[in-house]
Amino acid sequence: MATAHHTRPSAITATGLRKAYGQKTVLDGIDLDIPQGTIFSLLGPNGAGKTTAVQILSTLISADGGEARVAGHDLVGEPDAVRAAIGVTGQFSAVDNLLTGEENLTLMADLYGFGRRQGRHLAAGLIERFDLVEAAGKPAATYSGGMRRRLDIAMTLVGSPRVIFLDEPTTGLDPRSRHGMWEIVRELVADGVTIFLTTQYLEEADQLADRIAVLSGGKLVAEGTPGELKRLVPGGHVQLRFAELGDLDKVARLLGVGSRDDDAMTLHVPSDGSLKSVKAVLDLVEASGTDVEGLTIDTPDLDDVFFAVTGRPDHEKATAR
Repeated sequence: MATAHHTRPSAITATGLRKAYGQKTVLDGIDLDIPQGTIFSLLGPNGAGKTTAVQILSTLISADGGEARVAGHDLVGEPDAVRAAIGVTGQFSAVDNLLTGEENLTLMADLYGFGRRQGRHLAAGLIERFDLVEAAGKPAATYSGGMRRRLDIAMTLVGSPRVIFLDEPTTGLDPRSRHGMWEIVRELVADGVTIFLTTQYLEEADQLADRIAVLSGGKLVAEGTPGELKRLVPGGHVQLRFAELGDLDKVARLLGVGSRDDDAMTLHVPSDGSLKSVKAVLDLVEASGTDVEGLTIDTPDLDDVFFAVTGRPDHEKATAR
């Protein structure tokens, strides 16, 4: 699975990563190859081992087996070099509640060995970049969830990491804060940073990731671009809406496939959503001389993918939106 199809150098590679806690195998031989300057998303339900993968790759815990390199350095042989190249942020932040946003940032700069003046300059730049100017002088305890996450990422950036692990960065955030977070992530990647994103929000992976891997039962059960993953699932369709029932009748008979809803005056025709298949349907409709009021193309979303590849009911369905 870790075959390199990319020309960019790898930011993270892993072969056969394993981790068990007692009888429970959390990672059962994971292979990864993530190119620099891309967003890779590890997708899975809660407790699927996503955080464990982040903890291993960021040197917080050791694997039971397998090997990995992050930013060109071996995890076991050169943990300090790995730590110097990475940043980790997520649900459990490094933010100190008692300090103000500005103090949190200058403390971080201090830890990285910046002089006082340089540290203050760095903090001011990050405060502006992350839209924390008004809040900078207030204790972090007073921050909203979205502001805390922004401060947390700002603190991560003090060390200019080349690889950033974002562990469920938008869990518990309102939609507006989530979208703000996505913008930040896109900007980071535009700067050439590599992002390793774990999430249980399928839509989030779809929005952000260049490649996605689905983790289930300790194994990677699917991997690909969001588009490739969606193609694993049948179930796309074209929906045609008619003004006249007679037109609906005529097209339904002509096509000979699909399901109709007479109340809504719609016909659902199976389709993979490709231009070719949609055009074939439209050409037929046009030739029939009927009047179509509206057309919607539905392709499978990542929820459907999750069902298909994990092969069991996804009890996170309710939270996966």
